[in-house]
Amino acid sequence: MLTNIQIKILKKISPGAPSCCGGGVYKGKSKLAVLMGNEFFARIAGKTVVDFGCGEGADAIEMAQKGAKRVIGIDIREDVLRTARQKALDAGVQDTCLFATSTKEPADIVVSVDAFEHFADPAEILRIMDTLLQPSGQVLASFGPTWYHPLGGHLFSVFPWAHLLFSEKALIAWRSTFKTDGATRFSEVAGGLNQMTIAKFEECVARSPFKIAAIEFVPIRKVQPFHNRLTREFTTAIVRCDLVKRT
Repeated sequence: MLTNIQIKILKKISPGAPSCCGGGVYKGKSKLAVLMGNEFFARIAGKTVVDFGCGEGADAIEMAQKGAKRVIGIDIREDVLRTARQKALDAGVQDTCLFATSTKEPADIVVSVDAFEHFADPAEILRIMDTLLQPSGQVLASFGPTWYHPLGGHLFSVFPWAHLLFSEKALIAWRSTFKTDGATRFSEVAGGLNQMTIAKFEECVARSPFKIAAIEFVPIRKVQPFHNRLTREFTTAIVRCDLVKRT
């Protein structure tokens, strides 16, 4: 009964897919600079970089254009890799960029953008990243919103924290009115949602081949005065971190 009531409320609030979490915030800006920080391009200059989960290659191409010695875009989807290769050719960086489903070429840096809240098995991903790096290599990651962020439910955030107030069952049923992929859990939707929190990420790294060399919790601008160690799960917009191999 409660689930049915929640579904009706969700349909009333949002008859179709909400428009949250769009890419409009990056219009006229470098997404990499926004998410990774302004010093990012200086850090990858002259380095061999793996773009882990490269998609259609926009970030990999930008890294190549802004100083990386070599960029290897990795993705499990061959269709997006084909698109990435064509985009690299069009941009004239085809000799710098390689796009493949895997690589044995050791990298100086693995870059992960907007992904750790989506990986089905983040611990396994960290183990894979470890194999891609030279002994002195590092992971530069940026991700968010995390699960307790007002829009941490991504598509399911029909209003702030809706994904915490409504049941998974109700939210999935509401989503099925405009998405027909058969998903029955948050983890099964396109892109996946693993309900990643800051604490879960830190615990995952603690059990991995890596340790945190640096971590930054970029606050949501409007609530910055309230952002601190106790409130960070709810007030952090982006998590940025540097991971290095354990010695």
